[in-house]
Amino acid sequence: MTSVAATRTRKTKRGAGPRTATDVLRDTFGYSEFRAGQLAAVESALAGRDTLVVLPTGGGKSLTYQVPAMVLPGLTVVVSPLISLMKDQVDVLTRKGVGAAFLNSTLSLNDSLDRLARATTGDIKLLYVAPEKLESERLVERLRTIGVSLLAVDEAHCVSQWGHDFRPSYLRLRAVREGLGSPPCIALTATATPHVRADIVTHLGLDQPEIVITGFDRTNLSYAVQSVRRDKEKDQVLVDALSESKGTTVVYAPTRKAVDRITGVLKRARIGAAAYHAGLATDERRKVQDAFMSGKVRVIVATNAFGMGIDKPDVRLVIHYAMPGTLEAYYQEAGRAGRDGDHSEVLLLHAYQDRFTHEFFIKGAHPERETVERVYEALLRAGKGKGIAPADSDVLAGMTGRGVSARDVEAAIRVLTAAGAVTNVAASPSLVSVRLLATHARIKQELSADAGLEIGLLRALWTSARDNLYAGATFDLNALPPGFGGAAGATPVLESLAERQFVAWQRSGGGLTLTGPRDVAELDVDWAGLDTRRRAEMAKLDTMQKYAQTRYCRRAFVLRYFGDKAAGKLRNCRSCDNCL
Repeated sequence: MTSVAATRTRKTKRGAGPRTATDVLRDTFGYSEFRAGQLAAVESALAGRDTLVVLPTGGGKSLTYQVPAMVLPGLTVVVSPLISLMKDQVDVLTRKGVGAAFLNSTLSLNDSLDRLARATTGDIKLLYVAPEKLESERLVERLRTIGVSLLAVDEAHCVSQWGHDFRPSYLRLRAVREGLGSPPCIALTATATPHVRADIVTHLGLDQPEIVITGFDRTNLSYAVQSVRRDKEKDQVLVDALSESKGTTVVYAPTRKAVDRITGVLKRARIGAAAYHAGLATDERRKVQDAFMSGKVRVIVATNAFGMGIDKPDVRLVIHYAMPGTLEAYYQEAGRAGRDGDHSEVLLLHAYQDRFTHEFFIKGAHPERETVERVYEALLRAGKGKGIAPADSDVLAGMTGRGVSARDVEAAIRVLTAAGAVTNVAASPSLVSVRLLATHARIKQELSADAGLEIGLLRALWTSARDNLYAGATFDLNALPPGFGGAAGATPVLESLAERQFVAWQRSGGGLTLTGPRDVAELDVDWAGLDTRRRAEMAKLDTMQKYAQTRYCRRAFVLRYFGDKAAGKLRNCRSCDNCL
């Protein structure tokens, strides 16, 4: 029987003849045949069916929507949560001659409009869009007018509160899809348990989807865990492992600070290593990434942001310096080893106390009800009925009482903001607080006659506040006499006076505006959902801990977690440290 993918065609824009999926795979991407799972997904997408694709890292998920995008007549919109990832994918597609672009917060309005215009003319076939951008009804309507043939949702596990990277913006994608005219949807993920897969189908509104799942088992990878007690011991194990292995290596560390420290340790051990994290300048990150991809750097030490969408096939070793918070994250990062199919190793350096860091972040992201209510009561007292409270988390922590840190306050404010109880208002561009530092004698002595604007502004402020100006007074710059040009004209004059220490000033009017009830009992917070999310994160952490401590087959442990039936047949994998 001839497959849909081989027969579904479209006329090219210039009338060069029909193109099939296999034509695109060969001519554009350079592959002679589809991998396991890819063909079924492509066929389903071209047949107009909703599709859920679960392929392991390195399994070629991107091709399952990129190939149909080149065959279908209209635009394919790809929802992608990571700005760096979408840029990398667009760069790769552009080099292959594919019309691709992205829309995210890094673009100016003119750049965004230009890309939409190119999509309208058909010059762009794949448009990568950050989920937050699709909150704009105007953008969704514009895309619907252009004509969307396929909606691809990458990292689809983000739609599930039980997934390892839940994003609230993903919950709005079902409505976005309807706004686009309900095009066929292909949802993609590398790590999804049966529960998460069910959530993806429900929350995206997939209609009797074709579900394509290839085995989670990466038979070319060997898994091992080394128990250690402290960082000094981890450092030695790391140096020893890298001295023995001469292949390309990714070392994952939990924080930017850890990345920099570990890189220093390796360099002192004369192991060529480079650091990669979001704290580096964009050009520096690109330079490090390019050096790693080209083989000039053998070892890269990075936070978990590195590797998303990076197609380097010959990584021989992946080392986790600290235990990740979920098995999904661990498996996804481990899967960046051996993408060429050759034997590769994955090593986890495990210290029991690593879990305490994750517990700290989980509790910070999903605070207890009592903490949220105590912070709100402090805000009500700070607002004193005026509705404005300070935004300084340290100040609020002090007002809340013992046992509540500044981080707890920040977490509670995020919950309260999401519930509509408070709004963080930016400081006013025209409202300023000014304090006079210089005496009249110094002003007269040091400000010359050609400093007319400075003298005039000081005179206007003094006329309004008199001696109160020495203690500090609030002014609306737009209410000054017309000659100062309002806030735009007066601000540079204030900056000039401040540089020479005639005045000290800051913008005023910002803070937390209390928009909700004046009674904590009436807060509209989904307490049950908050508790569910916290328990889910803790359960995932417990599972990751059990993986690190198990004395049985590690591969079987992973396969059971993801619901892979092959786990039942696996007794001794002969490749993980326990089985060996």
